[in-house]
Order: sequence, then structure tokens, then C-alpha cells
Amino acid sequence: MTRAHHDPRLPRLLHPAAWWAWAIGLAMAASRTTNPLLLALVVAVVGYVVAARRELGAASPFGAFLRLGLFVIAMRVLLEALLGGGVPGRTVLLTLPQIPLPAAAGGVRLGGPVTLEGVLAAGYDGARLAAVLCCIGAANALASPRRLLRYVPATLYEVGTALVVALTYAPQLVDDAQRVRAARRLRGHAGRGPRELARLAAPVLDSALERSLDLAASMESRGYGRSVHRDARSRRQATALTLVGLCGVVAGVYGLLDGGSAPLLGLPLLLVGAVAAGASLAVGARREPRSRYRPDPWAAPEWVVLASGALAGALVLVAAQRGVTDIVVQTSPAVWPTLPWLPALGLLVGLVPAWLAPLPPLRAIGRAGGHQGIASAS
Repeated sequence: MTRAHHDPRLPRLLHPAAWWAWAIGLAMAASRTTNPLLLALVVAVVGYVVAARRELGAASPFGAFLRLGLFVIAMRVLLEALLGGGVPGRTVLLTLPQIPLPAAAGGVRLGGPVTLEGVLAAGYDGARLAAVLCCIGAANALASPRRLLRYVPATLYEVGTALVVALTYAPQLVDDAQRVRAARRLRGHAGRGPRELARLAAPVLDSALERSLDLAASMESRGYGRSVHRDARSRRQATALTLVGLCGVVAGVYGLLDGGSAPLLGLPLLLVGAVAAGASLAVGARREPRSRYRPDPWAAPEWVVLASGALAGALVLVAAQRGVTDIVVQTSPAVWPTLPWLPALGLLVGLVPAWLAPLPPLRAIGRAGGHQGIASAS
């Protein structure tokens, strides 16, 4: 690898793992708050970075994930109105016809009063999930899952193949839907509504699934599905380390998400599990070497992007642990949310890749062509 490839001023594709680490950091920040202002800031940050650093001509599922997030919010509020969520409230917005249920239903109801407090709590929870979905959509738009698969350890090639098929299915679904709708418009079918959606469903699902299966078959033909001889000792070592690592990761994640005393043990268990899982991958990779053609460099821009996402998530996590006001918005009684400065500053750090990450090659060519056109016109 020459020194020029590491020059941050040169246009190139950023390492896909850096984009995914940045998106995971922002998703972690979104998962720790119910403040709608902070969640809107998360969506704005990832949307701006996608608009500034997305590769031209590549599929961008960010808009589809954004619409999916709005659908999640609407469904969460609808389910709260119909079934109730156990949030006490005094401000009744409307009263729906109620169907009596047996006592074994455990507080679930059908219909009844719809309170402002319950609707706000449901909307905030739905907005949190919607912001996480937008972060995942941003990672899909900025880093192709196919490029990320090149860096999956050889011992996880089956899991990597399944993940790539799953991650590419949603973007391909969006592309196929646009292509089928354009073809139907050319034939004079430009209707809207449930009937038009039903006519689009079958060809779109079939085409997207076929393309995903073709991708899986092409990866298998290029060596992702090969079997490599492994002795019994390395197999036992990898299996034992994998079990210990998975148990540690599960226990650590539970400890971090739990609101009691478990968070005190969550981080150490998560670190032990991650170390054990990494050791299992190292043992398996030593027995199953795999070469890479033209690997992506990991240079200063990758560290900057990774650090910006990690810092954004860490600041929001610290604010949540310290009980900063309005990280979790009070809904009973309902209050107006305010924007806490420390988490907001952390989320704004997530904008750093929009200026310091290298431009993708096609976008850099387009920008250079635009500057030349302006110069010749003047």
C-alpha cells in the first residue's frame, strides 16, 4: 500500500467498518433517550452525513428507513390507543368504545379512554426506535454490506453470507419497487392505494429475493462456502471460547440495559465476553486463512469517523447514567421537553464525518466537473 492511498485529501471509499461503528455509536445514543428533540437531532445528523458522503449512483435505503420509522411511530401510538400501555394519565383526549376482557388479560384493554400521557409515552418510545432504524439506514447507505463481508473472519462465513443477504434485501426491495412502478407508469398504470400496492407486492418481493439469492450463490462460488480441514483441538478451543464469549456478551448487554444494580457488572462482563469472542475468531482464523484483494486502508479518516460516533454515544450514555434532566422526558404529568446541552453537543460531534471523511470518487469527480463548468461559464 503506497503512502498516497493514506492521504486523507484524496477521494476514496471509507472503510465500511468505520461507517458501521459510527452508526452504531449514534444508535446507542438514540437508544438511551426518549427526548424527541435529541432524537430529531440524531436523525438530522445521520441524514446530513448521508447527503454529504453517500456514493453517487449507489442505492440509498435511508429514505425507506425514514418512512419505516414514521410507520413505527404511528403503529406504536395506535396500539397505545387501542390496547393501553399502563401509563397513568389524567388528560383524556377521547374515549373509544371498550370491549370487556377477563381479568387474566393482565391490564390489557380494548378501547377505552385515550390519554395525552399515554400517547406521548408511546410516541417517544416509537421515536426512539425510529431513530435507531435511521442510523441503520445511514450505515447501509454509506457502506455497502458486500464490502463489509470481505472483513468477516473466515470462521463466520456462513453467518456473514446470511447477514449480507439480509442487509441487501431492503435496499434491493426499494430499487425494485421504484423500477416496477416506473414500468407500470410507462404502461399507463399510475394508480395509488391498496390495490396498486397489492399489484406491486408480488413482482417486487420475487425480484428482490431472487437478486439476494443470486448474491449468495455468487459469494459461495467465490469461496465463501468452502470447507477447510480443522483438527479436533482447534475446534474444541474455538467452541469453548465462543460459548464463553457469547455468555459474557449477553450478560454484559443485559447489565447495561437493566436499570437496577446490574449495570455495575455489565461493562466488565461485556469486555470479558468480547475478548473471549475475539480469541475464538483468532483461533479459527489461524486455521482458515483467507486472502483479500485490494483491501481498504485503515488510516486517519477511519479513526476520526469511528471516534466521532463513539464520542457521541459515550456522551449521551454518561448523561443518562448521571440522570441529566430531560434525557428521559417525563410524561405523567406531561411537560415540554428541553434540549440538554451535553448530549446535544455529543450528537453534534457525529457531524464530523461530513467534513473530514474523504469524498467518494464519483462524488469528487462530479464536484470537480461542476467547478470546471462554473469556471468556464464565468
